[in-house]
Amino acid sequence: MAVYSYKAADPEGKIVRGSMDVVDEAAVVAGLHAQNYIPIRIQVAEKASAGLSLSRLPERVRWSKTVTGRDLMRFTRDLATLFGAGLPIDRALHILIDATENIRFKPIIQSMLEDVQGGSYLSDAMAKHSRIFSQFYTNMVRAGEIGGVLDAVLGRLGDFLEENQDLIDYIRSAMIYPIFLVVVGGLSIIILLTFVIPKFAVIFADLGQALPLSTRFLLGFSTLLRDYAWAIILLIGALGYAGQRYLKSPHGRYRMDRLKLRLPVWRPVVQAIETARFTRTLGTLIQNGVPILKALMLVREVISNRVLADAVETIQDRVKEGEPLARPMAEGDYFPQLAVQMVMVGEETGKLDSMLLRIADSYDKRVRSLIKRLINLLEPVMILVMGLVVGFVVISMLMAIFSINELPF
Repeated sequence: MAVYSYKAADPEGKIVRGSMDVVDEAAVVAGLHAQNYIPIRIQVAEKASAGLSLSRLPERVRWSKTVTGRDLMRFTRDLATLFGAGLPIDRALHILIDATENIRFKPIIQSMLEDVQGGSYLSDAMAKHSRIFSQFYTNMVRAGEIGGVLDAVLGRLGDFLEENQDLIDYIRSAMIYPIFLVVVGGLSIIILLTFVIPKFAVIFADLGQALPLSTRFLLGFSTLLRDYAWAIILLIGALGYAGQRYLKSPHGRYRMDRLKLRLPVWRPVVQAIETARFTRTLGTLIQNGVPILKALMLVREVISNRVLADAVETIQDRVKEGEPLARPMAEGDYFPQLAVQMVMVGEETGKLDSMLLRIADSYDKRVRSLIKRLINLLEPVMILVMGLVVGFVVISMLMAIFSINELPF
């Protein structure tokens, strides 16, 4: 037995929340159906209540500047559940206006509801909000509408978004400790240079004795950091702003993406991330009846690395000429050979869509493994760098103290 919390809609479309102590999730669904409720979301109550989560805060205290990827994933899953339960699109959207937890999302859903009630297709209503619904998303929905399998397409879209969001969340959580280590270590060194070292500088100045070169360098740097902190902050801010503008430009972004693929440590991670994204998106599109040439065009928008996006464009041109997908993928050394061989097998067996999704699952796991190894490598490197900086400060001070006392070091 376990306690499950649920969100459901009553026959009038009002949102109902509660919990049940039952054997499994199927028992919750059966219990809700017995009360003429339409299940929207079911989860184990212990998981839902463990820790403080922003998504569980009441709407009056929850704020967000935009609609997040997780909001879109929940909307897609909830819409698939309601549509699969037999509700028309307009009624499902009406229910989701009350069900969504992000107040920024409500007017967007309301706008889509008005468009659908006015006779528009759901995909056309979503296309008006391209900031939230990508071209990939709207084309998937359009394919489901044309094929009459919108509920299945929405379900697959929910799975796709959940896999992507889990990967993003994993990368972000893995980077928390290294960032914390850099920030704390950097602040410790700044405090040492701006508050501790100046105390020694006063003592050394009063004695008027020549100091070792390393000590003079350290005292000079400490004075510079303390007296011209405002100028240093402005310089760092200006360089950061200029660098950000450059990286946002097409030329700067392309050069940075090319550099990522040349760095020995970072290249496998970028390859694994983009391979998983490429194969999952392409496999999902083909599985839902999108022609491969159209699918490859949409995949280009999902690839974040511009060098690999250009490679996908080349692949699309070669496939348009009649070549199999695996052959242009093998050229350029942009995709791992294992992925290329699996694509070749998928084409030979006529199961390309399922093979692409299998490749995506495999490389999602590889991404997690590579990031874990990279973090394990970064941690001792950062600790070593911090140790060297602190060691230099300590040794410089000791050399000065020993020279003052005329003791051999």
